[in-house]
Amino acid sequence: MSSVRSFRAVAALIAATALVVSLVACSEESGPKDTDHPVVVASTDVWASVAAAVGGENADVSALFSVPGGDPHEFEPTNADTARVLDANVIVMNGGHYDEYMERAAADAKGVKVSALDGESDSGDHEGHSHSQEHAFYDLAVVADTADRIADALATVAPAHADAYRANAKSFRADIDALRARMAVIGRTHPNTRVAATEPLATALLESAGISDVAPAGFTAAVEEGQSPSAADRAAFDDLLTGRKVSALIYNVQAVDPATEAVLATANKAGVPVVQFTETLPDGVTDYIAWQSAQIAALEKALIK
Repeated sequence: MSSVRSFRAVAALIAATALVVSLVACSEESGPKDTDHPVVVASTDVWASVAAAVGGENADVSALFSVPGGDPHEFEPTNADTARVLDANVIVMNGGHYDEYMERAAADAKGVKVSALDGESDSGDHEGHSHSQEHAFYDLAVVADTADRIADALATVAPAHADAYRANAKSFRADIDALRARMAVIGRTHPNTRVAATEPLATALLESAGISDVAPAGFTAAVEEGQSPSAADRAAFDDLLTGRKVSALIYNVQAVDPATEAVLATANKAGVPVVQFTETLPDGVTDYIAWQSAQIAALEKALIK
């Protein structure tokens, strides 16, 4: 190795070491100590919206990933993102390996961590997690429980506002209960409903209304893994649509590839209603309840066609 290359290698090592020391120093200085206006950092804007509903004016909430139409699975935090997590008083994540970047960034953080899936992250299959359950933000009961836990976390670091946090969480739960009631009505009005989803994104929400997702498991698994579904799975999916064997196509607009686009085209040609669901908040939407309410309304509209 030349002396110039040796110098560059040593310089790079020194710079990397300095960055690590800097981040660790931030971590050591931060933590769940009392504050009047806690800083909350969430993995995605969905969980940030839940935290904001609980924190209200007594918290500063932000998200690492907030790109409408982007794929949160592909997000990689910058060094600045990691520093934000290390400096946060409360850290909110989905868990279950859905937002592994947040789990890694928060590993050395001293802030209070709230994971929606908590101890469920090692259940199921597919490398230690269940794909059908990893989208905790579509499980209304889990979201309400997570809001309560966020309130408790905020109360720990900002006890002066504990009553306000818990009151906000109670109000949020009431709004969630209203959404759950609407799903129950859908279930009673449209019993034994079958749909086909391009990815098991809203499994928990659909199941709360007794709606069955009958999409070929091989197709949805391939989409989640970024692979191409087999010809047999594509044909089976097409048969569900062309034969009008499902009441709607549930289309994840943030997990799009040629296979899902082909399915969408088939559904439109066959006259099968399409319900578009997202993994993060759509552009211009900042409220979790408003987001889910609009998606439930779209589902209601599709099922009456």
